[in-house]
Amino acid sequence: MQTALPSLIQGGMGVGVSNWRLAHAVASRGQLGVVSGTVLDTLLVRRLQDGDQGGHMRRAMARFPIPGVAEEVLRKFFVSDGIAPGTQYALLPMWRQRVSAFREQVAALSAFVEVSLAKEGHDGPVGINLLTKVQMPNMVTLYGAMLAGVNVVLMGAGIPKEIPGVLDALAQHQTTEMRFDVDHLAAGRVEMLTFDPARVWESAAPQEPLQRPQFLAIVSASSLAANLARKSTGAVNGFVVEGPTAGGHNAPPRGEMKLNDRHEPVYGERDVVDLSKMRDIGLPFWLAGGTGSHGALQRARDAGAAGVQVGTLFAFCNESGLDPALRTRALASVNRGQVEVVTDALASPTDYPFKIFQMQNDPDEARRAARERICDLGYLRTAYARDDGRIDYRCPAEPVHNFVAKGGEEAKTDHRRCLCNGLMANIGHGQSRGEAGSEPPLLTSGSEMDVVRELLAGRAGYSADEVVDFIMSGATSAMVSV
Repeated sequence: MQTALPSLIQGGMGVGVSNWRLAHAVASRGQLGVVSGTVLDTLLVRRLQDGDQGGHMRRAMARFPIPGVAEEVLRKFFVSDGIAPGTQYALLPMWRQRVSAFREQVAALSAFVEVSLAKEGHDGPVGINLLTKVQMPNMVTLYGAMLAGVNVVLMGAGIPKEIPGVLDALAQHQTTEMRFDVDHLAAGRVEMLTFDPARVWESAAPQEPLQRPQFLAIVSASSLAANLARKSTGAVNGFVVEGPTAGGHNAPPRGEMKLNDRHEPVYGERDVVDLSKMRDIGLPFWLAGGTGSHGALQRARDAGAAGVQVGTLFAFCNESGLDPALRTRALASVNRGQVEVVTDALASPTDYPFKIFQMQNDPDEARRAARERICDLGYLRTAYARDDGRIDYRCPAEPVHNFVAKGGEEAKTDHRRCLCNGLMANIGHGQSRGEAGSEPPLLTSGSEMDVVRELLAGRAGYSADEVVDFIMSGATSAMVSV
């Protein structure tokens, strides 16, 4: 049965910012609540090592249908009183083209837990957001989310044309595969990523099919949307059209990259999406980026959109996964007008521009500058073929000598930030680095700080309910069948 989607989509921000609590709050209002699927496996095991306050992880884990997996994960990672301050978190093995069945089971379990908790106690729709660029965990993460009955999958940061077919196969518990992006492959050589649900079941997969979630591709150009509608491996059910003011990763400007005097990418008329061409595609679309203001929803509908996706306002609400102390400090800076959001062309190892939330007199800035490079999570590593043909992995934010030893250009390491560890620190799960302290946060945000300040109205914070009311005021309610 197809899901009727509402006019408001809550953005799937960052690592754990769009967590189950936020998605639950939004979906309980009948809007589309979205959990971020990025790095969920690491997030789950760190929550367990911190003692699973409230028992929410264990409650959802007990519902996981694959026998024995939850028990094994608890045995390996659960610490009843939480690890002592200054203790390092135990790590999962980094993703590779082929990993163990247990590594896949942890990923499936983590997605199941997040979606399951987001769906508790209401009938509202819940989605999961993944980055196309982070290829290796995606298929098993989607499967875990589907085991929990996820309603919608949203994916951008790349061209997700293979994902609709993956969803079709996973709904039938069938083996599925995607082309694996590997740099420097010999001419004619193709590498694939393969996922077989039977591996995580360690027996024959069930016969009863799963609900195939609706698929919304996140795009920055009508030409990409039209291409995906025509050439994807399965049905695309709609689009989120994201502008360059949105938080996190942005699509690079079309044409030659030009930087302003702050070294930010310069976007021009070519980067404005032609909404008449979006309407011609014939599939519903939602507008994102700068859509959190009063009247934006009605303006989007007047332009032919089904609604809006809003991220930044939700990212700073009480229910988001941001570390409470960091959120309090950030919102105090917003109230004082002492915040700047910079689109950094170099910070992300992915080569996509990345927005960074900067506070005046930020005590963490010196820690970020002094941070010793380390790559121990590895979600943004790029695969490449070595001279001997074997596949290895590298990241321009890892130690420079390591990157160069793997054939990387030293110039590509300049100004790169470790997003994996910085984004984990944003949500209070930063790794301990001994005498250097814990990993410093690296906060991202959309550009619409004036709207956050308007909603705050001098207060210390606000709720997800208030964001929904703020966005929906002045616009009629509507549902879209996709």
